[in-house]
Amino acid sequence: MLNVAILISGGGSNMLRLLEDMALPHPGHACLVLSNRPEAGVQAKAQAQAMGVAVEVLDHRPFGDDRASFETELHKILKAYEIDVICLAGFMRILGAEFVSAWQGRMLNIHPSLLPKYQGLHTHQRALEAGDRLAGCSVHEVVPQLDAGPILGQSEVPILPGDTAQDLADRVLMQEHLLYPKILRAFLTRFEPPS
Repeated sequence: MLNVAILISGGGSNMLRLLEDMALPHPGHACLVLSNRPEAGVQAKAQAQAMGVAVEVLDHRPFGDDRASFETELHKILKAYEIDVICLAGFMRILGAEFVSAWQGRMLNIHPSLLPKYQGLHTHQRALEAGDRLAGCSVHEVVPQLDAGPILGQSEVPILPGDTAQDLADRVLMQEHLLYPKILRAFLTRFEPPS
């Protein structure tokens, strides 16, 4: 069974969907939930602990602009838990090339757009401003280039007349909750550790 870490910065709803799915017969075992913000996902982290999953906080703010030192500490924590695969679930830190390269082939991310469209932030507003008819989410492998790794799965939602960015975000999030567990399960089923 593969050890999985879930990294969050926000509310943790995708993390909870992953944990719920991994509570069923699954090729992965949720070992760790880690947040880079102490105030992030307080209720979700409490639920994770109640499910027997370790919770750690590695606040990025004391590191200032020293991303490498933050990532060195993050790497140490992941190694201490013998993590095989990382799931970024609303983890709002851009990870450096050295860290990503060390975990390449073993790190997934959920992104709220139909990649390669709208890499980065403000995806829903950008889709509305472009007059798109469809939006959605993507699960991809993480590579050093932002939101550019191989796409493992996508889910579409229609953009409706009168939609605000928040309306769209809410509908996309519902699809994220369905897509990410399905893709993680498939990824772990065929996972082979990089040599």
